[in-house]
Amino acid sequence: MKGLSSHKLRRAGVAIRRYGIGFLAASALGFAPAASAQDTHPQAQTFEEFLNGPEGAILDSQRNSQMAGDPVPEQFRRQLFAVAPQSQGRIGVAALDLTTGRTVSIQGHEPFPMASTSKIAVAATFLAGVDAGKYSLFDRYPLMVPVASEPFSSKVAPVRKGEMMSAQTLLERMITRSDNQATDALLAVVGGPQAVNEWVRKNTGLMNFRIDRDIATLVRDRWEFDLSRHVDVRDSTPPDEMVQLIAGIHQGKWLSPASRGLLVGAMTRTITGSTRIKAGLPSGTNFGHKTGTLNKTASDVGFITMPDGRVVVVAIYVTGQSGPAARNAKIAEITRTLYNGYASAPARHAANDNSRLGTN
Repeated sequence: MKGLSSHKLRRAGVAIRRYGIGFLAASALGFAPAASAQDTHPQAQTFEEFLNGPEGAILDSQRNSQMAGDPVPEQFRRQLFAVAPQSQGRIGVAALDLTTGRTVSIQGHEPFPMASTSKIAVAATFLAGVDAGKYSLFDRYPLMVPVASEPFSSKVAPVRKGEMMSAQTLLERMITRSDNQATDALLAVVGGPQAVNEWVRKNTGLMNFRIDRDIATLVRDRWEFDLSRHVDVRDSTPPDEMVQLIAGIHQGKWLSPASRGLLVGAMTRTITGSTRIKAGLPSGTNFGHKTGTLNKTASDVGFITMPDGRVVVVAIYVTGQSGPAARNAKIAEITRTLYNGYASAPARHAANDNSRLGTN
């Protein structure tokens, strides 16, 4: 490794992800649990400075080897850079066209607070257990209802058992309504945060995605840091890895067709976040998503079907700004930019390519 600049190392990391060899270890991030965002993410003043800086390699189009010579247009990348400034809080964006392999991202390899977007992984872990015969969708489990306690007064926030519901109902509520009590119910069934992390590592190869706390604890202790100013690697993911997780689920890599259909279908029925991804898409666009909201953060992740049938997976994490409405509006603006950018660079025979990838 001697003689390699940090910029070249970042480009090496992109090459590793591009060719599917694996992802960098979590320790390679080099973050303490809470680090100054200003120290770790100096803002580039121009698009050219950004491309020549340590983040530039990440924004470079990552393409499937079969699509060499067919990059994301520079104008698209400039527009994405323009709508994701880092001046009022950190913003992380990643997107992947499942047909062409075209990828763009802003700070896509950096950790961002997942909040409730982590529920996709909880659902996938449970459904993998259903596929293995460990659980049934008709099994009944109690909601996990938080019991009032002082912040940081215990490692795990106390909860009590609530109403019994079928696993299928719990999963539907967890994804479509972002129900925290339903999430903690299924999280307890699979064995807690560590069990989800183990499933993700073993099956997807993603090394920097991590869940550290149940939702009751995460919500109770949410004011520990100002997440628009500090980087907390707990309960975080790089946007690139969230995109890879959703892409694999959508393509049916890790779940049975029935389980894949259940999770993807639930994402299309999500009722939260109407002013986020949904607000950035043309009326009538088919899409599925999962929102997340926490201390000075908002996020929305999912998949969008383009007019020609291609599916684009997106992950958008926004912190800071001037308040909740501004964060939601920023997610919508970024979504609009991603949609228009990918729509302006259609693929040949997109419908056939989607069939080949198992995304219909």
